[in-house]
Amino acid sequence: MYEEEMYFAGTERFSKGWRLACIYHANGQIDLTIRFTLRYQKNKTMVSSSLMFFALLSKQQIYVIFLAGLRESSERLYFGRDPLGRRSLLLHAPTQDMPYLLLSSVSGGANPAYDFLELPTEYIYSFDLKSWEPSLDIHASFHQNLVANSRVPALSDVVLKSFAVPAKINITLPSGDIPQVKNLANIPQHLKHAVDDLIYQLDRSVMLQVSNIPYHSERNKARVAVLFSGGIDSTILTFLANKYIPLEEPIDLLNVAFENPRKIRVQQQGNIGGVSKRHKKRTHSKERNMEHNEKRVISYLVPDRVTGMQEVEELRRLCPGRTWNFVEINVPFEECQAARPLVESLMHPSRTVMDLSLALALFFASRGVGQIRKNFESDPVPYTSEAKVLINGLGSDELLGGYGRHRSVYSSGGWEAVINELQEEIDRIPTRNLGRDDRVISCHGKETRHPFLSLSLVSFLASLPVHFKMDPRLEPGIGDKMLLRLAARKIGLTEASSRKKRAMQFGSHSARMDGERRGDMGLDEAIS
Repeated sequence: MYEEEMYFAGTERFSKGWRLACIYHANGQIDLTIRFTLRYQKNKTMVSSSLMFFALLSKQQIYVIFLAGLRESSERLYFGRDPLGRRSLLLHAPTQDMPYLLLSSVSGGANPAYDFLELPTEYIYSFDLKSWEPSLDIHASFHQNLVANSRVPALSDVVLKSFAVPAKINITLPSGDIPQVKNLANIPQHLKHAVDDLIYQLDRSVMLQVSNIPYHSERNKARVAVLFSGGIDSTILTFLANKYIPLEEPIDLLNVAFENPRKIRVQQQGNIGGVSKRHKKRTHSKERNMEHNEKRVISYLVPDRVTGMQEVEELRRLCPGRTWNFVEINVPFEECQAARPLVESLMHPSRTVMDLSLALALFFASRGVGQIRKNFESDPVPYTSEAKVLINGLGSDELLGGYGRHRSVYSSGGWEAVINELQEEIDRIPTRNLGRDDRVISCHGKETRHPFLSLSLVSFLASLPVHFKMDPRLEPGIGDKMLLRLAARKIGLTEASSRKKRAMQFGSHSARMDGERRGDMGLDEAIS
């Protein structure tokens, strides 16, 4: 067994941002490493020995990159992230008020003393500690001694080079009239090999990420949980994980739903966006009076809860003998608002309305505190997931053309515009979600893993012609992520294969609780 990366087999959260991780290599060796806060001040304090962050494995060769490694002979510090930024790494450059170099996998929140930035993934950085002589302009002096080194190793091994940076999209344009997929049950001849290869690559990625996870408690407790909406991404990963986890061991399916006053108001009264302010004020006053006089009845049947309940039944039919813990994580509005300052601190420096919507959903889902039922007619019982490894379906939309904007781009610019957009999607992955998600989820001592973002799978999907992966000429539920839908249908996931895309923040109702209009709006701007 070999793979281009190694995975954290388990994590524990400790105070002051330290995280201990037990790592299993493909060669069977085990390392204990620390996700840490590195603090360095000239002539004062120095962190101890090198700490491994991730490795590139290929054909039993290991190419190691250090999160923070000190070469004592040269007094040069090396640090960097993996090519897709799947793990958080923040940098605070020294300032006059805070004259420290700080490297941290966790956030310092909005503390004005720190100016944390998400470290870019384009380079491996090195810093010359020996030559650094802080001057009156300590910030400028720091940057003069900081070197951005190429990620591509100076080796002839083509395989290693392909894992040093994210793959480039195949720019081959479709020629002539491409045959259209008429239905998901019948795979066109020109796509049969691609479907089989996708199933193999995804199956292998899942296998590597759910195998050899240590037991943290009794052996009848779940070691793996899935962030589960019932959509095609989370469902196919769950189905494949079932093959590699002992049958007697449960799998937790974490399904989060929020009490969203704005959504409830729309459901009860319709969209009052065009109603006069006087009428809105009168309506809101009546609602407040009713809340004081009547016990509030909250329904958590948000879209992701409905599809999740439907899909777990399909899994039970296809995978009998497995205990599927469908964990209903219900978040009252007051609890969500109380957690908001903590979540904002965790996700910092990410700070938009969309960042908060997604971070809230991930915070409560990964905490795993909810309820389960023997069946959906029975009464719920409290349940807390103890699984340390969380499987996340992020990446499939970017790689396989799953967003509505891909259809819009095709309408305005054709296949060439779609190719350019998909390349931008891969390029944006490190800066858009992953560091933020890692900081939020790891606050519970848990590790999120992304099978769709295995570098070998990313390379495979990038190598395929664009019209093999998607067909914007077809309706949603078929044309978007077409190749994945064909693969899901082939392995038996009939219901999941045709389910339409829905973003987590909308499916769970964590979005727009305060009526914000734009996801890219800064939180400070939204409050004002």
